[in-house]
Amino acid sequence: MKEMTYHRIGEAAVWQTLPNGLPVCVIRKRDYTRKYAFFATRYGGMDLRFQLDGQWLDTPAGIAHYLEHKMFDTEDGNALQELAKNGAEPNAFTSNAITGYYFDSTEHFEENLRILLSFVSIPYFTDESVEKEQGIIGQEIGMIEDNPEWQVYKRLMQALYHTSPARVSVAGSVESISHITAQTLYDCHKAFYTPANMCLVAVGDLDPASVFSLAEEVLPKESGPAIPRDYGRETDLTPLEAEVSCEMEVSMPTFLLGFKCPPMSGGQEQMRRTLIGELACDVLLGDSSPLYARLYSQGLINGTFGYSFDTLPGVAYAYIGGDSKDPHAVAELVLQEVQRLVREGIDADYFGRILRANYGSTLKSLNSFESIAISLVEGCFEGYDPLLFPEMYDSITQEDLLTFMRENLCREHMALYVVYPKE
Repeated sequence: MKEMTYHRIGEAAVWQTLPNGLPVCVIRKRDYTRKYAFFATRYGGMDLRFQLDGQWLDTPAGIAHYLEHKMFDTEDGNALQELAKNGAEPNAFTSNAITGYYFDSTEHFEENLRILLSFVSIPYFTDESVEKEQGIIGQEIGMIEDNPEWQVYKRLMQALYHTSPARVSVAGSVESISHITAQTLYDCHKAFYTPANMCLVAVGDLDPASVFSLAEEVLPKESGPAIPRDYGRETDLTPLEAEVSCEMEVSMPTFLLGFKCPPMSGGQEQMRRTLIGELACDVLLGDSSPLYARLYSQGLINGTFGYSFDTLPGVAYAYIGGDSKDPHAVAELVLQEVQRLVREGIDADYFGRILRANYGSTLKSLNSFESIAISLVEGCFEGYDPLLFPEMYDSITQEDLLTFMRENLCREHMALYVVYPKE
């Protein structure tokens, strides 16, 4: 058992790695009636090619998300219904890199945790139920495909990347999920739903020893082997296509401007580099930035404007987007402002305000049990401690942000995707 105290943020964590290899963390929130559990596997939409029992498998796009849907099926019924009967609010999600199952409750926590750990670790599929699910997920995919915001994101990723599975939708396509069978799901579960590839985080007024003991009792006594994965080799930072467009039922053009960045390598340095990317985007594009004011005053952006810096297995990228009457003008002004900042530097007062605002936002996120749990799981999988963010912020300088902008936010790494109104 390892106890961690974070004096600067007033939090404490108790970690234990079980004999089967599962890392478990309890964040104790005294005097809270609410309790939260998050059980996740390092397996997501990008894990399409991997090695199992000495053989490389190529699995259909969307299979991680499909498996998430089917995991609630049990031999006796449905785990969602069981949890709801106990007053829990359960749900799940699949991202590019992880699949997570969770519940929120004020009572019967241990009973609910037992149900959660049981159904996630013991799969139950039939050919009939798997085939039936294709129609349900196919409808979800259809709705997503008709969404311009989703289309512009998916197409941008396809423009940025040559071979990375980041190009592939987490949900897959109607065609790809038609190839999923019960056996394929069992293979993927065997590979990735194994204790050493998973993480459990519980938040609330809980006894850590009881949580560790229950997890050890319910889960398999041994873990499977580490699974080699193939995410492709995306070493070239030049996008596949610099500009792509299509037409859809939109009232005005909507766009995403993306910048391809070097992939992360894990550990605390990944956390620091991610913060640098996020802060650089805030300095450049935040609603108190000179660039934002210029874009808004010229009528080039509106309330739909947004931006982000994201990391996925083997890739990292920044993107900017929203509705605009002239996406090309936005792109040029972004490039010009980057050059100006690199040339003139960042105003010290402005840098301080951005730093304090981001720090405050991160601190505020600790009020969310879900946010704490997800960040701890992501950190566990990537080898860093997200609760050490105060020390990370202390280490970041203006020069770090300018170096990020100079090396990454340039025309050579840029791709633009625009959805135009149908004529």
